[in-house]
Amino acid sequence: MRHDKLERELNLLLLLAGNRGYTSEQICNKMGISRRNFYYYLEFFRDCGFIVEKVGGVFSIDRQSPFFTRLQERIDFTEDEMLTVRRLLEASNKSDAITANLMKKLDRFYDFNILTDNELREQSAHNVSELHRAIKFKRMAVLHRYTSPHSKTEQDRLVEPFMLMNNNNEVRCYEPRSGMNKTFKVSRMADVEVLDDQWMNEERHRMMYTDIFMFSDEQQQEVEMTLGPLSYNILKEEYPASAKYITALPERRWLLRLPVCSYAGIGRFVLGLYDDISVKGDEGFLNYLKEKIENMKSHP
Repeated sequence: MRHDKLERELNLLLLLAGNRGYTSEQICNKMGISRRNFYYYLEFFRDCGFIVEKVGGVFSIDRQSPFFTRLQERIDFTEDEMLTVRRLLEASNKSDAITANLMKKLDRFYDFNILTDNELREQSAHNVSELHRAIKFKRMAVLHRYTSPHSKTEQDRLVEPFMLMNNNNEVRCYEPRSGMNKTFKVSRMADVEVLDDQWMNEERHRMMYTDIFMFSDEQQQEVEMTLGPLSYNILKEEYPASAKYITALPERRWLLRLPVCSYAGIGRFVLGLYDDISVKGDEGFLNYLKEKIENMKSHP
């Protein structure tokens, strides 16, 4: 019956949208479905606009999928507000079932259970809340006793925070002292102090982008190519986030216009399926491929 199928689809959706990812084998065992049906459900979710991701053999649904975005807008709670609610619940010292259930729900949906130690988790929530406030009001902040494993130092860092990243585990900042944009991990901050001073270097702020191949940079280039059936299916399977960059063409061809931070990831993909792909641009990517091909010819 259709309602039984709908129940399985919703249960699978909840499983994939949780904090923990699962392999296809684990999901099939948990759901009692065949692998063929599992991939059918994934295709159905993609057709509905969900961003299905596969990283290291583990499947999940991106919380930035349009459905979740619309749902969050309807609920009308920002993540900063949820952090505040989480902190208030912890500070209440209540041990009743309702409070415990609320905290579990917040942990599941907002990824607050990254840290298991209550004291560290409370400090992390405080740090994220303060960083969010600094970003919102364009204030400078001090990252107190920030630990750097590279320089083996622990010191205060005066920064201009402007972008929370990676499920609020990292923050992108401009550091006036070094004159550089840097990414700081929230877990390495002993505390965050928001100052009254406004940003002074907003024109120097540079966002950090990460492409579907997990390469990061402050800039992106758009590559364009047409895909055949083989490359189209492999791209969607291995990099589900690519779906929104693909447009169907006649005669079983697909147009891919994709922003990338490095030619390395997309280059490996194209060179591995060269006979099934026709690259249109950009010029830098075309030159990159020509150079790679020449190197392969000279080093057989």
